[in-house]
Amino acid sequence: MVNLSIRALTRQQANTTNDCADPTRVMAVENLSAGYNSHRALHAVSFDLHAGERVGIVGPNGAGKSTLFKAIVGLLPHQGSISIQGATCYQSHTMVGYVPQHESIDWNFPVNVWDVVMMGRARQIGYILPPRQRDRIAVRRALERVGMWNLRKRQIGELSGGQRRRVFVGRALAQQASVLMLDEPFSGVDAGAEEDIFQVLDVLRAEGVAVLLATHNLVQAATHYDKLMFLNDGHMLAYGAPADVYTPELLGATFGDRIALWREGDQYVVVPDKPCHDHDHEHGHS
Repeated sequence: MVNLSIRALTRQQANTTNDCADPTRVMAVENLSAGYNSHRALHAVSFDLHAGERVGIVGPNGAGKSTLFKAIVGLLPHQGSISIQGATCYQSHTMVGYVPQHESIDWNFPVNVWDVVMMGRARQIGYILPPRQRDRIAVRRALERVGMWNLRKRQIGELSGGQRRRVFVGRALAQQASVLMLDEPFSGVDAGAEEDIFQVLDVLRAEGVAVLLATHNLVQAATHYDKLMFLNDGHMLAYGAPADVYTPELLGATFGDRIALWREGDQYVVVPDKPCHDHDHEHGHS
């Protein structure tokens, strides 16, 4: 449960800036649309992302969160433009670290922590050559940053849920990317694991790494992010600071009957009314 101050947001405030001279901007997405086969799951999404920012992407299953991530990293055909630090979309896919949903990973695959993180160096190494000294240094540094160096020889399937998330954050960091995208990293983990992951994200913020994180946690959304993006049915309803966009009107438009809202004095209270973690629909996106 979380109290909401009443703040209004116009659609104009939700629009992104196109100031190409901004030296802190690391990602610019313009009119991005994408989908699965003939089904369009994302419609003309535009936003900017700046160095060190942590952006929470909020919406029910089927809203287009995973579709957005997959389009940005080049796993789905898309229309529109994606630019990271001035690079075109074809160049910029390699500049993004991506941690997919927990359920999409085969945890029985016989590989240890070190090997998983080394996979993040695949583009730098190539698919034939062995890892070099600089690759090993990058992997060690990534493991140390996520607190998993001492477990580098552990099989991935033997780890706890929170440890598995940190390993895959480490794999993304080994790419030395300027943008990190996490798709539902808190699904199925306890409060202690969540806190561990946020500690890692705090370190990345200090290093200027921008983070996009898909979440269903409405309480976290109110307090843990610099900006929020509300998605529903593939459309971006708002993008901005939580103080501006975390309003009863936008929450209602985003979640519909999945949340309950009521007024207490000059504030609103919001609680989930229906489970958000239902199964993904037939197109496999969330």
